[in-house]
Amino acid sequence: MPTEYVEDKSSGRSPPHVAGPRGGVSPTPHVQQGRMERMYLLLAAHPDGAAIQRISPSGKATADARVLTRGELPGVVREFEAQRPRWVWHRAQDWYPELLAQDIELERCHDLALCGAILAHSEFTAHTDYAKNAVQLTQDDDTPPRLLQPPPPPADQGALFEDLPPSDPKAGLAELKAEFAAQQEAVAHVATDHQRRQRLQLLLAAESACAIIAVEMQHAGVPWREELHQQILADVLGPRPAPGHRPPVLEALCAELRTILNSPGLNPDSPQDLMRALHRNGIEVKSTRQWELQESKHPAIQPLLTYKKLSRLHTANGWAWLDAWVRDGRFHPEYVVGGVVSGRWASRGGGALQIPRNIRAAVHADPGHKLIVADASQLEPRVLVALAQDTKMAEAARDKDLYAGIAAQGFGGDRAKAKVALLGAIYGATTGESGRLMPQLARTYPRAVGFVEQAAREGEAGRTVTTRLGRSSPPPSAAWWRSQQSTTAEEQRRADNLARSRGRFTRNFVVQGSAAEWAACWLAELRRRLRGLRAEGSPSGELVFFLHDEVMIHAPDHAVDACIRAIEESAAAAKELMFGRIPVEFPVSVAVVESYDKAK
Repeated sequence: MPTEYVEDKSSGRSPPHVAGPRGGVSPTPHVQQGRMERMYLLLAAHPDGAAIQRISPSGKATADARVLTRGELPGVVREFEAQRPRWVWHRAQDWYPELLAQDIELERCHDLALCGAILAHSEFTAHTDYAKNAVQLTQDDDTPPRLLQPPPPPADQGALFEDLPPSDPKAGLAELKAEFAAQQEAVAHVATDHQRRQRLQLLLAAESACAIIAVEMQHAGVPWREELHQQILADVLGPRPAPGHRPPVLEALCAELRTILNSPGLNPDSPQDLMRALHRNGIEVKSTRQWELQESKHPAIQPLLTYKKLSRLHTANGWAWLDAWVRDGRFHPEYVVGGVVSGRWASRGGGALQIPRNIRAAVHADPGHKLIVADASQLEPRVLVALAQDTKMAEAARDKDLYAGIAAQGFGGDRAKAKVALLGAIYGATTGESGRLMPQLARTYPRAVGFVEQAAREGEAGRTVTTRLGRSSPPPSAAWWRSQQSTTAEEQRRADNLARSRGRFTRNFVVQGSAAEWAACWLAELRRRLRGLRAEGSPSGELVFFLHDEVMIHAPDHAVDACIRAIEESAAAAKELMFGRIPVEFPVSVAVVESYDKAK
């Protein structure tokens, strides 16, 4: 008999065993286990260094500001942290790296920049003054609103202080206090729907927790064996070249291409130069993309593809990258929380989210340690099941392989077809094989398919869609709206294409964005558990890497089992925080390895 899909009406509330006091996610930021939090502390720039002021949960000052020099700040923060406050600041990146360098680890914060970007555009707060007063800019179709773009690089200390007018030394403090009060008021006005308010509070708490985690991972760094990296480069590219020269293997391939294409001065790194040489040899391509080059049988194509692949390695992760980003056996990237409009993370420099497979062997645990690499299995499809409350697909998701379960129910056991069909529904690939399989998927799972189809229709009509916890898609640009008012047949075709493109975006946004929220809750809960182990004097590890639905912990050998339990418990907690007690599991696959290349 099918399991009834009943959404837990307590969804968004944290059961006592889920969100404890040690840096986890609190869906209601002002309450921890039934009692008021001890204090909120505002930390702002000041011409003399920094200013700290105690404020109420609504943003009103409850004590005079305390002005500190930059040198005094670490000691005072350490004293306050013993009282477990929630730090309120513009961005974690402005303050936390400096504190971590002084061995000061903070428990929790409210990141005004990240929370403000959510509140300014959320459907849940659209009726509030905060959202109505948010800056709205006319953008091109593919550019998100300004508040949803990655923040600018952190200013140096001098520039940070220069931004504050000397005549008003408390301007920074006053401005941040007003911003915090406005944000809290916006959340309080989501009062017509209690569940919506709880979800939004959970999202803000998780996003702020991730701000702290991102800085901590940047500080800790990914364990990196420089000698292994150099050996990989030497094996593939040859000895390290002099500055401004190509590695020997690339130089040899360049010479081969010049000969085959009869172009003695060819620079294969120049797209324009390369296109001219290809056309002179009768290779009529419109770009130098791999998929288009592969359609030609010309003898220059294979060495060209090899050159492009190795050149990418040399440029993105070669010796210069190693010099710039790895120090003292650690890779220290800067993550950008919420750097993608769906809420996914991005990175600024170093390509942390794109470590190529042939380099992953250099990601290596220290002696006596292991890398614990965990990823959420088929996260986005499972999130779709939870969002759509599709009972039949929930049954298919009982086993660890969702695609196999779907194949057994509707595709004659063909797992490959089931996967193509489901991913096509999520990403809007409705042509080709995905299009042929879609009717069968819709007949078998009308609720799941109907959910993403409705999201697509909303986008095509110019409306926004919203994730489970309250992050909304950016609105269409003014140019998009003008295109929809076209009159000629040619303009209408273009308008229809733009509308369908936006529909594909909103179809995926609601699923990918909700998956990003689950991952944020997972991360925050995992950090809480690892901190709890350390506080108890038990073996623990440290978070060192995160990629969408994958986390990496660097742990001593004797702490591996405890870390695995923390990973699995955190995944279960994240599900309950997001959706309540539902008949859908979010399993994680765990690999314990010495080097990253062995994880998959």
